[in-house]
Amino acid sequence: MHNEPQTSTLERSPLPGASLDERLPPHLYFVVSAVFHYLGPAFAVLLFSRVEPLGVAWLRITSAGLIFALWRRPWRYFMRQDANVRWNIVALGAVLGCMNVCFYLAIARLPLGTVGAIEFIGPIALALAGTRTQRNIVALAVAVAGVWMLTHLRIADAPMGFLFAFANCGLFMLYIVLGHRVARDGGSAGVDRLAAAMLVALLLVMPLGLHDAAVAFASPALLAAGIGIGVSSSVIPYICDQLAMARLPRATFALLLALLPATASMIGIVVLHQIPSPVEMTGIALVIAGVNLHRASRR
Repeated sequence: MHNEPQTSTLERSPLPGASLDERLPPHLYFVVSAVFHYLGPAFAVLLFSRVEPLGVAWLRITSAGLIFALWRRPWRYFMRQDANVRWNIVALGAVLGCMNVCFYLAIARLPLGTVGAIEFIGPIALALAGTRTQRNIVALAVAVAGVWMLTHLRIADAPMGFLFAFANCGLFMLYIVLGHRVARDGGSAGVDRLAAAMLVALLLVMPLGLHDAAVAFASPALLAAGIGIGVSSSVIPYICDQLAMARLPRATFALLLALLPATASMIGIVVLHQIPSPVEMTGIALVIAGVNLHRASRR
């Protein structure tokens, strides 16, 4: 029994820097993911004037999928796994593909900070499921009130934007659940599974955005921008998520997501000059306060 942790560490060693991911705190990986989670999409919004949102989503997923394929050769790992692992990978890939499409269609119609706040109703519910207390019920109510303030004034102006934003919220919740399943072995196993899932996402979105992305094939600058968005939006944050999820309980990871609505708002202000109104700022603050009210269960 005492030899099992050593065996697990050896199994994770093929990932370059795998020993490093054990020394660095998982929260550091989360912070890096939090920054790139919205920095890439902010640059994507700037690209929407040249490429349609579905085309940008296609460039993001395709570039990330090809990078993972060249780096990890995930099909070899996928074929060695049992049916349960394969289904988890396929499910995560389907969620990643649909989530990215809904997210891009949402930020094409709504401010990045608004979409970022709506995104976290699902994770708060997951955190609440981890520890059901009166405090956590209040936390969810506060966050829901914040989202209501963000949506009720604007929903008539962009109903499709909110439809895609709430769809992205539900898919993001599935991403957390499936991401933890995929990351449970940690190290290289989690990254190999993520790489395989990105190829599944690529196959899913291939027919959806190829036509809109075709304009980038004639422009090296647009193509380079699309690849850069893929790296900053899907490669860096998803790898960091895997390294964090491998060592953090699901409820704790959901709690840390309190950083993301604030990150989305700040990046929206700095990069896109999307200045929230006082009501929207209050709504975002309520979402952040709601998540902070929650306390993850401790063993």
